[in-house]
Amino acid sequence: MSSRSIAMSEALQAYLLQRGVREAPVLRRLREETATMPMAMMQISPEQGAFMALLVELMAVERYLEVGVFTGYSALWVALALPENGRLTALDISEEWTRIARRYWTEVGVAEKIDLRLGDAVEGMDRLLAEGHWGSYDLAFIDAEKTDYEAYYERAIELVRPGGLIAIDNALQSGRVTDPERHSEAVQAVARLNVRIQGDERVSMVLLPIGDGLMLCRKRR
Repeated sequence: MSSRSIAMSEALQAYLLQRGVREAPVLRRLREETATMPMAMMQISPEQGAFMALLVELMAVERYLEVGVFTGYSALWVALALPENGRLTALDISEEWTRIARRYWTEVGVAEKIDLRLGDAVEGMDRLLAEGHWGSYDLAFIDAEKTDYEAYYERAIELVRPGGLIAIDNALQSGRVTDPERHSEAVQAVARLNVRIQGDERVSMVLLPIGDGLMLCRKRR
């Protein structure tokens, strides 16, 4: 038993990846390619990807929304876990990064499951609502521009079905949320959203210390 989450040393992190995750070779190759890039810190960890895939299985997810794709690692974890009739809507602003994602999605035969929409993510979510996708997603994952997190969250509440889940990445901001006023607008925006979610009776919530903090919100109705 433990009253707090364990700190992860380098050795323990290596053990976690060795024994706690089944990362397919294609996922590992994508992760390793992304690790050579200047913005590699934007990629989620393997254990977080495995957790997202497990959520897909547990919830029998058929419709998944991802806000912020980068090189497609998290989307690939989910796409591989989706059933044959599953569909993934992916919103991102970068043609450069998502070109890498498309290459890997095509390689493993999941590209046909993924509707990639390039452009501003808030506008993209508004477009989904205008197209009638209210309450149509089982699971939404938010990992894009931090200063827009509150806007993403409010739109995700509308796009996710009752009983569906919203997962929000980087909710701990490397610990900077404990004193957000000393840090950037992005940190302050995430800290505000954490407070907002804790008081939001529309959802059940928990903030997990996985990766850089993963906020889970289950839409109640």
